Amino acid sequence: METIAAPFIPPFCPRAHCRFHLSAVGWRWVRFGSYARQCQPRIIPRFRCRHCRSTFSSQTFSTTYYLKRPALQLPLVHRLLACSGYRQIAREAGCDPTTVMGQTARLGRHALLTLHQLRPRSSLTEPLVVDGFESFAYSQYHPLHLNLAVGAESHFVYAFTHAELRRKGRMRPAQRRRRQALEQRHGRPDPGALRASVADLLRLAVPAPGPVVVRSDEHPAYPRAFRRLKGWTLEHQCTPAVAARTPGNPLFPVNLMDLLLRHNSANHKRETIAFSKRHQSVVERAALLILWRNFTKPFSENHGGGTPAMRAGLTERPIPVAELLGERLFPARVNLPAPWSEYYRRRVPTARIRNPRLHRLKRAF
Repeated sequence: METIAAPFIPPFCPRAHCRFHLSAVGWRWVRFGSYARQCQPRIIPRFRCRHCRSTFSSQTFSTTYYLKRPALQLPLVHRLLACSGYRQIAREAGCDPTTVMGQTARLGRHALLTLHQLRPRSSLTEPLVVDGFESFAYSQYHPLHLNLAVGAESHFVYAFTHAELRRKGRMRPAQRRRRQALEQRHGRPDPGALRASVADLLRLAVPAPGPVVVRSDEHPAYPRAFRRLKGWTLEHQCTPAVAARTPGNPLFPVNLMDLLLRHNSANHKRETIAFSKRHQSVVERAALLILWRNFTKPFSENHGGGTPAMRAGLTERPIPVAELLGERLFPARVNLPAPWSEYYRRRVPTARIRNPRLHRLKRAF
């Protein structure tokens, strides 16, 4: 039996070129028929903007916009957070792995917009704990850092950035020759990428210059990165990286986030074949996990204590994943800062992939 969707009133014009995209004050629209689809609700109403003459439907404002498998979205989030690989998810859902990959990329972009929209707007009231989560994409010759800024008391992840690294550590002579050959062919990673990434991390976490306490280990790149910040008054507190990673360690909030990234992401497991093949994929999956950690996951699985967002005073209750995916967000209305705007457009390069797919679609998110 066919069902008709509940009465829907469009909140604004979804076309970025329309002057009523950012504000609906004075906006007028008319109903423009409907169309039928195979999944529920079967009948979708359509509308037309009386100013730019563009047509759209109620689905235009949904996170399942233009998906052939909309029912897959919510189970996919839970599978990704339960450390399943793309092919494992595809086998269970009865679809192609590329379907899972495409929807995961969309979820990552939505997570970036949601993280920025729900971020704190006031000045920091707690110290920031900074660290770099090290992993790799494509091969172990292409390591990377996910730099994290976590609240010392709330455990809220205020920001994260990506930086490509050069492979280091002990290598056999054959491995050193292999690294040299790859660098000659694809170029050597920027030696200053980590410093620039950490500076961007602080600008994201603390947009307005002012006093801030930063806790980190003794990595030499951090003081150099902090010197790039003009206007911020930083108090840098160092803790040796060899200190026991117990709850009493000043770096415990970020160490715990590193543990969750390793525990809940199949692409970061030790000795896994589910590692990411693109650096862009690492960023998108990390954004989704951080969104879940901030607003849905309890502070403690055993003792509760609210979510990090509740402890930071941003929300009054945990926000279920379905609610976080309840409304489509538009980049023109959220205005992502750099470098998150580059992440959204899928401009994180992977050296060995010549023509990566960028996000150039104008009417999709």
